[in-house]
Amino acid sequence: MFSKISTLKQVIIAAFLISVVAGGITGGAVGLYVARTTPAPSGAPQPSGSITQPAPVTGNTNAPDDLTATVKRVLPSVVSIVISKEVSTAPAGNMFNVGPFSFDFGGNSAPSDGSAPTEKRKVGGGSGFIVSADGLIVTNRHVVEDAQATYSVKLNDGRTFDATVLARDPLIDLALIKIDAKNLPAVTLGDSDKLSLGQTVIAIGNALGEFQNTVTRGIVSGTHRRIVAGGTASGSEVIEEAIQTDAAINPGNSGGPLIAADGTVVGVNTAVSQQGQSVGFAIPMNIARQTIESVQKTGRIVRPFLGVRYVLIDADLAKKNQLPVDYGALVVRGEQRGELAIVPGSPADKAGIVENDIILEADGQKVDADHPLSSVVIRHKVGDSVSFKLYHKGDTTTVKVTLVEIPKQ
Repeated sequence: MFSKISTLKQVIIAAFLISVVAGGITGGAVGLYVARTTPAPSGAPQPSGSITQPAPVTGNTNAPDDLTATVKRVLPSVVSIVISKEVSTAPAGNMFNVGPFSFDFGGNSAPSDGSAPTEKRKVGGGSGFIVSADGLIVTNRHVVEDAQATYSVKLNDGRTFDATVLARDPLIDLALIKIDAKNLPAVTLGDSDKLSLGQTVIAIGNALGEFQNTVTRGIVSGTHRRIVAGGTASGSEVIEEAIQTDAAINPGNSGGPLIAADGTVVGVNTAVSQQGQSVGFAIPMNIARQTIESVQKTGRIVRPFLGVRYVLIDADLAKKNQLPVDYGALVVRGEQRGELAIVPGSPADKAGIVENDIILEADGQKVDADHPLSSVVIRHKVGDSVSFKLYHKGDTTTVKVTLVEIPKQ
């Protein structure tokens, strides 16, 4: 489901990143709209764990003009996700008007409030791809975020299975779903760190929620983008280090794979710009890999937590507030009552970080717009120790912080 443009709030809780993904259109899922883009930090976690190890991605210099063999190899692993819901049989207008688009997925009925006869109907669709032979599937969280809806998966061979949502990532737009099947063709996960500008990539998905196995081809137009995608139900989300591509990512492609010429999956198609043509974005596989591994190992998504609320410092903010530096993360309160600068009992609290401290460096990396604090924490695991250089009450000091699991909401 595509979501509307929204603005990025300056204050972020580094849990590693707290922001809410774009919402659904009454249960229908088609994609995210991008609000704006800014540069983001480079680098991502290295591959590890029990999932399929990546084949090398060496760039686009030897990419063939004919990629039919690559598509043929990957296509059996790409699935269409159908979203169904109890809806009123009384006419209620078109629910699927979003910006310049209007999607009609089989009727104009609205979800029932219990006052009219209902029937279960398809209300939207998305995409996904198989990452294990026993039916584990990756998709976007906004595709399967409606707890009142039911989900089914249609395979490339025509078979359809009911799907169970195993986990919705609380911090990035990813989810893992499961179907009861065996011996399924799983994708090979690639190394998104090795992507190069101009490299050929392919997007496959359930375009417009109707056209299964739509294949589009393009190039990597940018890497390490920091984008804000907004939604009608759940606010906005910051996506760090997004891959930008001109391969057409249409409504319904959400959750589908972005594939390198060698057939490895290097990203998860997630968002598209409302303001320009052929400007789509995907979550890098080296970030998505952590979510996949966590579910495979523990059955749930485990994320590290720091526990600070901050705003990134730039030259303008430093000048207006007479700060001693023009970079770093200034630890501040939120706008609402109760939005403390430091979460009580959090790792940051135990390390002695306090309101108005400036986090200058993390693990030796200068904290700035290109390397925000959230991107540093996202690369770590629960239990990792992180070194922070602080400007604290007029002095520069270094503290060690041990990350814990993000508290349950």
